[in-house]
Amino acid sequence: MSKINNEADYNHVMAKIDSLMAKGSDKVSKDELAEIRSLALSAQAYEQTKYVIDAPTTLTGMIEMRMFEMRLKQKDLAKKLKVSDAKLSLIMNGKQKPGIDFLKAVHTELKIDADFILEHA
Repeated sequence: MSKINNEADYNHVMAKIDSLMAKGSDKVSKDELAEIRSLALSAQAYEQTKYVIDAPTTLTGMIEMRMFEMRLKQKDLAKKLKVSDAKLSLIMNGKQKPGIDFLKAVHTELKIDADFILEHA
């Protein structure tokens, strides 16, 4: 895996990946497949340094991020957290404070760090 140092290197690596992938999965050799993996790992490492997304700073933001990661709609999240759609909507819009049961469910069901919840609830 070679290190990507700038946008030009990144574009070159992505073009190489595209050209290898354009062959089709049934026409790529094992060596080319290994090269694709290596190039993809290099590109991923560069992207993680270049395109940093700040972590949410609010409980609502963290819940929304988990909803996105878990591909949940708000009604599905309400079921998971054992609250009504209306109550979840009120909490998410800041019109109602979350209760202890809700916060426990957020911690256990969404795997949100308890310290984060305590600091931001």
